[in-house]
This record gives sequence, C-alpha cells and structure tokens, in this order.
Amino acid sequence: MERINAIGRRKAAVARVYVSEGTGVITINKRALEVYFPSSILQYIVKQPLNTLEAVEKYDIKVNLKGGGYKGQAEALRLAIARALVKINPEDKSALRAEGFMTRDPRSVERKKPGRPKARKRFQFSKR
Repeated sequence: MERINAIGRRKAAVARVYVSEGTGVITINKRALEVYFPSSILQYIVKQPLNTLEAVEKYDIKVNLKGGGYKGQAEALRLAIARALVKINPEDKSALRAEGFMTRDPRSVERKKPGRPKARKRFQFSKR
C-alpha cells in the first residue's frame, strides 16, 4: 500500500494527512501526537475514527497541520483521518458516517461588520 492522502478542515484549521501501513505512529508537524496535543481529550478526538474501525495499530499517519486553535485542529485532523480511511476501504464509510466523522462542520467565525463593535453586537443606544 502506498501513501494515501486526505485533507480535513474545521474553522480556520487545515489538516493534510498521509496514511501508510505501519504500527500506529501519529506524527504531527514532525512531533508526536502526545507532544502536539498534551490533552487526553484532544488525543481521543484525533483517534476516534481509528478506534471506531479498530485500526489504531494498523497505520502510520503523518500530518501537516496549520491554522486555527487546538480544538479546531484536532477536529480537522479527525475529519482528514476519516476521509483517508474511506479512501483505503470504501466499505467503512457507513460506520464512520453513523458516528458523524465524515461531516465537515461548516461553522466558522462571522466577520465583523462596519459601525459595530463585533459581528452582531451593537453600541449602546442612547435616546438623549
């Protein structure tokens, strides 16, 4: 099996993933998963598609991550891994879709509007 690549996005984060057969090593920006995401919750989010398919020790994953915050990056990476696993084996798609890992979350920050302090907030109204 050659390298399979996929891309995942969430908010401002972009994750490019390269999956090859291996022993379960996940490398993010040339750092180990545990170093890049010290939080066990974020590590769990990243590994969710692999846990669903019981493929944690089957693949080595190299990741190029940029943009956004750590939560957005973790969720972008989850989507990218799920897409790569579907490229490897299309029969897994229904299992991953049922868990919600195949859906790109379209929510992102609303732009600031002119004449307002934030996107929807208004300055205090003064009658006199």
